[in-house]
Amino acid sequence: MDMDIREIDGACHCGTVRLRVRLSDGLRSARRCTCSYCRMRGAVALSADLGGVDVLAGQEALTTYEFNTRAAKHYFCSKCGIYTHHQRRSNPNQFGVNAAVLQGISPFDFIEVPVMDGINHPSDRKDGNTGSGIAGILKFIAST
Repeated sequence: MDMDIREIDGACHCGTVRLRVRLSDGLRSARRCTCSYCRMRGAVALSADLGGVDVLAGQEALTTYEFNTRAAKHYFCSKCGIYTHHQRRSNPNQFGVNAAVLQGISPFDFIEVPVMDGINHPSDRKDGNTGSGIAGILKFIAST
């Protein structure tokens, strides 16, 4: 797997929404999150700057979901329901992109994925202590 990949195309499950993504740090930014929404979604996200996601087709099919503080905007295909990307709450100048929608990439390609502590989000902390922000590491061990 090429960890330094910078530009890659992707699509939702039904192919209605097609993207071209310029990743900020290749595949090295892979992460998951423990917030209530991400726990249910279960996606591995990669970082792209705000100008780094181009919707090539299906803009009209993208639906936005916002909750709680409404700082993050989660986009998904209204036809097949697949989450494609979101504007990050922790860094509003970036998108998190669903690794699974990217051509030739699977969330199971990542042996270890840091899991961010979204339950105790740095923006919600009153004591100013942001800590490491990591709740743990998710590992995939393939059976032989």
